[in-house]
Amino acid sequence: MNEPSTDAPVDKLMIPRSAADIARFQSDRKRWVVRQAMQSPFHAKRLAGIDIDRLDEPEMWRRIPILDKDELRALSDQQFYTEFCHPTTATNGIAEFWRSGGTTGRPLFYPRSHEDIEAAMLGFSRVFACAGATAGQRVHASFPLGIHPAGQMMARAAERADLPVLWAGAGTTTPSGLQLELLHRLGAKVWMGMSSYGLHLANLADQNGIDLASGAVELVICSAEPLSAAKREKLERMWGATVRDSFGMTEAGMMGAEDGEADGFRVWSDLFLTEVVHPETREPVVDGEVGALVVTPLMTANITPFVRWLSGDLVTQRLNVAGRTPFSVFPVVKHAHRTAGFFKVRGININHAELEDFVFRNPAVNDFKCEALTFADKDVLRVSVELKRGTDADRAVAGLVGEIRNTFEMQAEIVVLESGTLAREFESSVKAPRIVDRR
Repeated sequence: MNEPSTDAPVDKLMIPRSAADIARFQSDRKRWVVRQAMQSPFHAKRLAGIDIDRLDEPEMWRRIPILDKDELRALSDQQFYTEFCHPTTATNGIAEFWRSGGTTGRPLFYPRSHEDIEAAMLGFSRVFACAGATAGQRVHASFPLGIHPAGQMMARAAERADLPVLWAGAGTTTPSGLQLELLHRLGAKVWMGMSSYGLHLANLADQNGIDLASGAVELVICSAEPLSAAKREKLERMWGATVRDSFGMTEAGMMGAEDGEADGFRVWSDLFLTEVVHPETREPVVDGEVGALVVTPLMTANITPFVRWLSGDLVTQRLNVAGRTPFSVFPVVKHAHRTAGFFKVRGININHAELEDFVFRNPAVNDFKCEALTFADKDVLRVSVELKRGTDADRAVAGLVGEIRNTFEMQAEIVVLESGTLAREFESSVKAPRIVDRR
């Protein structure tokens, strides 16, 4: 198991030395971000009356309206590029486009300048040292390689962190069976990808009689989708490795990672200004209280100035959390795992996160999906499962039916799938639609 690194390359990763250094940097960059935003028609109206020289005053900063996803969704592509984006750099100086990461609505494609990419690379590069990777360890990268930026950026960042990397991509790029072969042949010490795909590779290894837990991988780095406690436990057990999660969003970049000490993500507060507000009043909450996350990227606003962006995450933030590494200078943000939602089946509310934890804790189940369906005017809860090799299917199904009835007071329909079915379905999505209301 990897211990937190105590010799992270501070200079190369430009980690601030103190909270005072962070505060000074935030003060300078807030002015730059707002000045950038004021040059676009969309923001100019919203920022009227904001005094740039008084942004360090909490009252002035909070006068800036919080930006939410509904406001972006209301913009056409043309409006986004001509009104929201910085007018000069939106027409030239673009290095690449990043697809918005939401699973609902029409995705936007955010233009990123060369300066944005360089600044974002710093945030991605910090993940490895924070998570406990050390220079020279081989990395097997299984994030999707496509229009969503996480895969390309994480692979590039691994190279910058002096970690030799195999750009495998997800199963649509490199077949999953070949990925298992390459993990064995190249002896990667670090595997990184979405947690759902990590589970699929472990399931496939189990079906093929491969003891993945005794392999070379010591560290698993995840991102891009929620990682529940049950899913983490399953990954650690099946991979025989330490699991570290990381946290980012397309509107900002890679914002933080777990260091193995703090309960949550160390968030790079020199690159991102984070606030936690009451979901309804949008007033600040006290340190450690659950609220809605508001983010202002301080370095990647050359074209798309996301000022006080309401991300949709419910989190807690603690500003002073001790630690043994240079990353302890950063605050800790922890997901409250209350954004997965719920659906109601036959009058019973079923929490998505609770259902996921419940199924993943069943040792007979390798992977699953859950659907709320309607047949003959009746709501049905269907749970499709892939079972561990050698499991008695009839006994496992009967056990699941009884456990779901006792836990959720709901009669469920259980469908047993061939191993690999869900992975093929999930690989076509940016984020695995594991729990879906299809009514």
